[in-house]
Amino acid sequence: MQITISDAVKYIGVDDKTIDLFESQYIVPEGVSYNSYVIMDEKIAVMDTVDKRGMEEWEKNLVRALDGRTPDYLVIHHLEPDHAGSIARLTELYPDVTLVGNAKTFSMLPQFFDLPSDGKTLTVKEGDTLSLGEHTLSFVMAPMVHWPEVMVSYESKEKILFSADGFGKFGALDTEDDDWACEARRYYFNIVGKYGNPVQTLLKKAASLDIQTICPLHGPVLKENLSYYLDLYNTWSSYEPEDEGILIAYASIHGNTGAAAKKLGEILEQKGAKKVVVSDLAREDMAEVIEDAFRYDKMIVAAASYDAGVFPCMQDFLHHLQSKAYQKRTVGILENGSWAPTAARTMRGLLENMKDITIVEPVVTIKSTMKETDIPSMEALADAILSA
Repeated sequence: MQITISDAVKYIGVDDKTIDLFESQYIVPEGVSYNSYVIMDEKIAVMDTVDKRGMEEWEKNLVRALDGRTPDYLVIHHLEPDHAGSIARLTELYPDVTLVGNAKTFSMLPQFFDLPSDGKTLTVKEGDTLSLGEHTLSFVMAPMVHWPEVMVSYESKEKILFSADGFGKFGALDTEDDDWACEARRYYFNIVGKYGNPVQTLLKKAASLDIQTICPLHGPVLKENLSYYLDLYNTWSSYEPEDEGILIAYASIHGNTGAAAKKLGEILEQKGAKKVVVSDLAREDMAEVIEDAFRYDKMIVAAASYDAGVFPCMQDFLHHLQSKAYQKRTVGILENGSWAPTAARTMRGLLENMKDITIVEPVVTIKSTMKETDIPSMEALADAILSA
């Protein structure tokens, strides 16, 4: 993939379009990119490597960019295998390269690689700089965005932020994508979302830098309208809703709860709801439903009772939300049960363990199938969540 950054800063990453699941859990129909860069100066710095799935192509890109020269440094911003998977190969190719990381980087590195004990390393901390000649890197620690060893670096001559997993997105770079936010949002909330406070800390540090280009470890290099991306990250990491809307997430065994959820969506739209999204947790990509849960300011969960609890895909969904620090939202509940409804009690218990969640009344209970007599209570729930 030919990507131009500048005369001195070269893109040497690769697209992976054959991967089935990113991190063995996220559907990536458009693939994913593993981004790596090299800064050519008096000294040469390679900025991260790539997943071993793309190592062969990355190695060719690296050798081509070096054009016979030898790299002096490998800067390791993040040790996760999709970015660090080719470190050992780089040290085989260039045994004299100096690995640059922080103290946590080097305490974790042996967990992944059996590197030569006499290898060169440079341990950096917050505010340290590394001169390459005309280009100078400054290091900013970003622990728990989203691993403890993460750091980012800022190149002052060309005003580039090498942002690690920050500002990354799903999707290979050779696919057309006019909506950066969609797959960036799904990526953020499912991978980084739990760590909003550390992201906020990093954004405050970044605010003092004159950034003209962002080079993430996944997704496109960002050069224009950077305030758009920074503002979205500020919204996402502060757990504020991005848009006004209502997600109805339902878990239905035989379709009856699904029918009630869809009817409730129609009622909300008739009553003037700006945006209603109805999602089937048993069949749709849960990562996308989680994305919508964070995107909108309100949610209704609708589920069948099951084994004296709630249908498993709803329990899984709420567990995912809790693990990603879902908060600051208004939620309504609809349950279905044939003889002893238990879904509402179970869902409420899970929601009450989350921060700043307001559960509106009434909780709607239907028995087996939705009937005309259920409509008034569904309308009351719609009125309550719209006015909340």
